[in-house]
Amino acid sequence: MYILVINGSPSGDSSITLQTMRYLEKKFPEHIYSVLHAGQQIRKMEQDFSHCIEEVQKADLIVFCYPVYTFLVPAQLYRFVQLLKESTIDLSGKYATQITTSKHFYDMTAHALIEDNCHDLGLHVIHGLSADMEDLLHAQGQKEAEAFFHQVLWSMKQGIFEPDRRMETVKQGIYAQPGEEVKKKDGRYVIVADYDETDAQDAVLRSMIARFQNRASRRTDIVNLRKFPFAGGCLGCFKCAADGTCIYRDGFADLLRDQIQTADAIIYAFRIQDHMMGYRFKLYDDRQFCNGHRTVTMGMPQGYLVDGDLSAEKNLCTVMEARAEVGGNPLCGIASSMNDPDQEIDMLAERLEYALMHHYTQPKNFYGVGGLKIFRDLIWQMQGLMQEDHRFYKKHGFYDFPQKKLPMMLAMYGVGSLMRNKKLQKKMKVSMTQGMLLPYQKIIEKAGRKSRKTQRKPTSKSE
Repeated sequence: MYILVINGSPSGDSSITLQTMRYLEKKFPEHIYSVLHAGQQIRKMEQDFSHCIEEVQKADLIVFCYPVYTFLVPAQLYRFVQLLKESTIDLSGKYATQITTSKHFYDMTAHALIEDNCHDLGLHVIHGLSADMEDLLHAQGQKEAEAFFHQVLWSMKQGIFEPDRRMETVKQGIYAQPGEEVKKKDGRYVIVADYDETDAQDAVLRSMIARFQNRASRRTDIVNLRKFPFAGGCLGCFKCAADGTCIYRDGFADLLRDQIQTADAIIYAFRIQDHMMGYRFKLYDDRQFCNGHRTVTMGMPQGYLVDGDLSAEKNLCTVMEARAEVGGNPLCGIASSMNDPDQEIDMLAERLEYALMHHYTQPKNFYGVGGLKIFRDLIWQMQGLMQEDHRFYKKHGFYDFPQKKLPMMLAMYGVGSLMRNKKLQKKMKVSMTQGMLLPYQKIIEKAGRKSRKTQRKPTSKSE
């Protein structure tokens, strides 16, 4: 077979992820392999995509090979997928899979994005391999890689692939009406957007932004990513790891820190493109690695203005919620253009103001807790390199390792010993449950006493 590897890493041949594919080439030498370095040569491919088309047309199997960047694929690989779709090449019936390396931080959302776009292209999708960055260095990781590729080849021979579960989308969003302008108070919101000021495709999104500006209780500034001169996507070079300084000199870090992160709240505005927020937003997300893994906007409320059918984009919804959860940002709403944009935008504006006035936050769910635990362990191991991250994690108490909770662990050993005694088990069954409830009952009683004191407090004459 002719197997085409789309290498999405900006590191090209030096990509750690690509080494898994090189290993499989040695283990399965009966096939012909070719590599397109999309992550490293995307600017060249934007100028001339003809060679890529020729390679894709020859391929029996396409393997997308990339490191996971900020919940999804690197921006350069996403741009390659866009170019592939714009070429209108017929790929129906060909097979596709993927190989990624990461620390398993939202690798499933990256895989889902590639699978959705492969289905758009008419490809038969085979589930990919999600490996740890160091897996190939160990016998178990090598075994898993070989088993994965055996399964891919078997699936192709048997004609087995994943069913296409994409939902049909509503094509046209509803225009938002300007609405009455609300009196502004001190403070400001920033709208980070991606739109063309004259393109008819972005007209609905522009109307949503205009209504939000009128209905928001604070003034709004717009940062239109369409106008920012990105020098390129994140290179994964880790130059910023020690001091937070990016290798690019295009002013992105200054824009991020001076105009965006200084606002009271951030609203993201975009039109759904290829199952995500668009190429420029992916550049924006990846380039925020100048902050490392530091959640520098913790507590800052967020919201979304989305032109597109979110009901058909479950993976995108997961990414939006997870971004807020991991970052510690109260998600105050996602206004969509599909049903009643006016009402949804107004509710978003009100929720943002409430969150700011009352300093409202919620405890993290699985998305936030799980994501931060992965980063916690990663930064602890790599503190010598990621010095800025390490300082941040120490300062904010993120190193909450369970082995630090020695009193609880010892207490559980004692309880476990008692529970192994069958006679005690029968006697303690009821008292054990009651004992567990005691601290909660004390809190509830204390809350009741405080509430009664507040109610008895005399009111002033003016009241």
